[in-house]
Formats: sequence, structure tokens, C-alpha cells
Amino acid sequence: MNLSSPPAWARREGDAWLLDLYIQPGAKTTLAAGEHGGRLKLKIAAPPVDNKANAHLLAWLAIRLGVPKTSVSLVRGDASRQKTVSVRGVERPWLELAKQT
Repeated sequence: MNLSSPPAWARREGDAWLLDLYIQPGAKTTLAAGEHGGRLKLKIAAPPVDNKANAHLLAWLAIRLGVPKTSVSLVRGDASRQKTVSVRGVERPWLELAKQT
């Protein structure tokens, strides 16, 4: 992956980045696991019940990207494995996320 330009799963919209994600809940640990269908695949260490996986995802992204939790929000995919998340306050979010893949 060319890290100087955004990958297919990251695009700019105004002052935010939209990240297209494929989520695998119920994993032992939370980590980026490559790409899946043009989206960044994330394994999430939270069950897909009572919004726990979504809450864990947003909190993990905020910590990983070094932004406040209020800077990360779910745009679409509340009940789906395919999600789009908005992130504000970071210049190139794929750099931090790609370190694990």
C-alpha cells in the first residue's frame, strides 16, 4: 500500500475523513486485519449485542488515531458488518491504522 495517498477505504469529506470498514466482532483482540472487499477489516474484541461492538469500535479508533471520542462517529452501518465512520482532527488516519496490517 502506498501510504502517502489514501487507500480506497479512506476518503475526505469536508473537514472529516470517512473510513469504510468491515467489522468482525467477537475477536480475542482488536486490530486491523488487512482489507476485505475494498474496506479496512477490523477485528473487534466485543460482542455484536447491545451496541457493544459499535461502542468499542468508536472508542478504539479514537485512541488509535489520537483524537477525542467526540471526533469519531458512525455514519452508516449500525447493524451491519460494513460500516462507514467519520473521523475529525486527524490528517492521514490510514497511517496509524495501516501499521498493523
